[in-house]
Amino acid sequence: MKKILLGVSGSISAYKSADLTNQLVKLGYQVDVIMTNSSTKFITPLTLQSLSKRPVHTDVMQESDPRIINHIELAKQADLFLVAPATANIIGKLANGLADDLLTTVAMALPFETPKLIAPAMNTNMYSHPIHQRNLETLKSIGYHEIEPRESLLACGDFGKGALADIQTIIEQTHLILNQRNA
Repeated sequence: MKKILLGVSGSISAYKSADLTNQLVKLGYQVDVIMTNSSTKFITPLTLQSLSKRPVHTDVMQESDPRIINHIELAKQADLFLVAPATANIIGKLANGLADDLLTTVAMALPFETPKLIAPAMNTNMYSHPIHQRNLETLKSIGYHEIEPRESLLACGDFGKGALADIQTIIEQTHLILNQRNA
């Protein structure tokens, strides 16, 4: 069984991580969810725990087994690291090597060869901002793959590129990356 480490960051589209988790589990993947503190304001860990049938991880300092360093173990076990939704904040942290929460700490501990996908979700002006685009390029240069956001009417009322990619598109990209790894 392939193990997907799903990072959920604090975007209004965090609620879509429930559908994503549910569909990935139904396809036979083990999904371990890591939530940022901000994401828990949009969707509860209990929702994702119920759908994944796995503990949801939210705190870098929570170590349930003293023999295991949680962020290292999560990183070692992942066949794929997927952040959906990925906010400008989390993308900036990842691109600059910041590790100040569980999600970014696990990302830093991932073996280099672990495939990494990010699915941005944010306001269109944030997405097109030169600093954000530079951060995306930095991540791509170290092996991350972007699942580009859709053009849509956004939660803020603006229209443009920034909406989380369709769940089916994220699943297709997940399959593609995992199958490339097996080839």
